[in-house]
Amino acid sequence: MFFSTFAFALANVFVKKVAHIPVMEIVFFRCLIAGILCVIGLKRADASLVGSNHLFLILRGVFGTAALAFFFLTVQNIPLATAMTVQYLSPIFTAIIAIFFLKEAVKPVQWIFYATAFAGVVFIGQVDARVSFVFILLGVLSAAGSGAAYNLVRKLKDSEHPLTIILYFQLVGIIAGVISIPFAWKIPVGSDWFYLLLIGIFSQLGQIFLTNAFSKEKAASVAIIVYSGLIYGIAIGWIFFDEPQTLAALLGMMLVVVGVVASVLYGRRVKQVEQIESTIG
Repeated sequence: MFFSTFAFALANVFVKKVAHIPVMEIVFFRCLIAGILCVIGLKRADASLVGSNHLFLILRGVFGTAALAFFFLTVQNIPLATAMTVQYLSPIFTAIIAIFFLKEAVKPVQWIFYATAFAGVVFIGQVDARVSFVFILLGVLSAAGSGAAYNLVRKLKDSEHPLTIILYFQLVGIIAGVISIPFAWKIPVGSDWFYLLLIGIFSQLGQIFLTNAFSKEKAASVAIIVYSGLIYGIAIGWIFFDEPQTLAALLGMMLVVVGVVASVLYGRRVKQVEQIESTIG
C-alpha cells in the first residue's frame, strides 16, 4: 500500500511538471497507456473486452474520467498536498451516494465526521491564499466523481472482470481526449513525452499495488495507509515545487484526514457488529 500511494504521488508530480499541457490531453495519454496495458492483461486472462453491463460500465468511465480531469486541474493550479487532501473526500461521497444507489444506511454520528472533513477543506481555502474557491470546488467535484465511480464498481464487481471495468474508464478517457483536440491541444516537446509516459506508468503501478494490497490483507488494515500519501504530497510539494505549508493549512488537512478516517473506521465497525448480531439472531 505504501508503494501504491508513492506511485500515485509520483504520477501527480509529473502531472504538475506538464502543467502547460491541457488537462484533457494529459488524460488522453494517461488513459491510452493504461488502456493498452488493460487490453494486454485481459487477453492474457482470456476475459471479455466488452463486458455485459454496458450502461453501468460506460457510466463508470464517465464519472471516473470527469474525476480524473478535475483532479488534474487542481494538481496543476494549487499546491500538490492541498489537491490530494480535497481528493480524500471521495470516501465520504462514496458513502453518501451509496445511500441512494446501493440503499446503504449512514449512522447519524458519521455526518459529524463528514462535517469535520468538509470544515477542514473550507478552512484550507480560508487560510491559504494560493487556493481559490474555484479549484476547491473542482477538487470537491473530483471527489464526488470518484465516489460515484466507486459505487458503480461495487455494482459491477460481481458480474465483470476488474480489468474490463478499468478498460471502460480508459476508453472513455481516450474518447474525451480526442474530442478535446480541436479545442485545446498542444504538441508535447522534449521531456514532455517522458513525463506523459511516466504519468501512465506510475498510475498503472499504483493501481496494481493497490489491488494487490487489498487482495492480500483486510481492507481496514491497509485503507488507512492511503492517507500516508499526504506526507509524500507535502514533502514533494515543498522540495520540488516550492509549496511550503503553514501550520494553519496543515491543521485543515488534518481535519480532513481525521474526519474521513473516523467515518471509514466507524462505518466498518458498525458493519462488523451488524454481522455478529445477525449470526446470533
